[in-house]
Amino acid sequence: MRGVMLRSCSARGVGVDGMRVLSVAGRRVLSMTTSPGSGPDDAVSSSVPDPVPGSGAVPGSGEGSGSGAGSVPAQAVAVAPSSLSPSRASDFMRCPLLYRFRVIDKLPEKPSAAATRGTLVHAVLERLFDHPAAERTAPRAKALIPGQWDRLLESKPELSELFPGGDEGAGLERWLTEAEALVDRWFTLEDPTRLEPVEREFFVETELESGLRLRGIIDRVDVAPTGEVRIVDYKTGKAPRPEYAEGALFQMKFYALVVWRLKRVVPRRLQLVYLGSGDVITYDPVIEDLERMERKLLALWEAIREATETGDWRPRQSKLCGWCDHQAVCPEFGGTPPVYPLALPSAGRGES
Repeated sequence: MRGVMLRSCSARGVGVDGMRVLSVAGRRVLSMTTSPGSGPDDAVSSSVPDPVPGSGAVPGSGEGSGSGAGSVPAQAVAVAPSSLSPSRASDFMRCPLLYRFRVIDKLPEKPSAAATRGTLVHAVLERLFDHPAAERTAPRAKALIPGQWDRLLESKPELSELFPGGDEGAGLERWLTEAEALVDRWFTLEDPTRLEPVEREFFVETELESGLRLRGIIDRVDVAPTGEVRIVDYKTGKAPRPEYAEGALFQMKFYALVVWRLKRVVPRRLQLVYLGSGDVITYDPVIEDLERMERKLLALWEAIREATETGDWRPRQSKLCGWCDHQAVCPEFGGTPPVYPLALPSAGRGES
């Protein structure tokens, strides 16, 4: 391994709690187990991203998310991709041209009410753990919503465009009420008074022996007194149907691979908490899972490198195209992509 990095964007939680008492029952808990050598994910297949993607950006990644109109400087310099995050990997699997628009062209995208609500709820759940365990109640969590919304607006003033003033604030009030409902539901799925996360909003990065750099942000890391690690991710949408559960776990296996390569510890459990439907999906990985994930990501990165060097970014139509902000410049919808901003090898390269 050439180099490793493991740091927290907000290193506050330091305690641990027993793994067996961390969760309380929700409406449904979907557990997935595996045996060595099993699993349908040997091929590079598409995961199931949220209908309205969030930014997915990570600090210092150089990966343009394109989220938020005006979030990209007018004079942004295009550079070749240098790392891979779960969001951008999913973009490429969903549509290589979408990956190019976000990472290389850095095209702006309009703010999304759904994605912004997800960002708000994530911030509330993170900040709740700043309070002593006994104070981590639903009323306390909901009381954090206005302040966290103000912080979001301060950092991204363009989000005010989501709620025009003509309705006298009714749209914003309805949206905040929806956020409150998601926060409320979380308390039916987990008991924060019995949780002491070791990390929250945890930025992780590692460089594999191949040179591929992986990075991302983990919502929460729990560690048991015995050293067992649980990786938790909050989703504000609904849980996928069972046939799509494997794709939904792509992000979590990505994180598990990074933690394994960094710490030589296979996470005991991967847990997706779906606040939109009140479901919890858990998966207990083994080393063979992570080895397959590494092979998948290496194949994916090779495809990205080839597209970067040739400028051949193929669009791929799907039902998610209706959510895409880039139809005007997509050939599948009669558009023309911007001039490719990276230099391409000359036709005669290598000739004497």
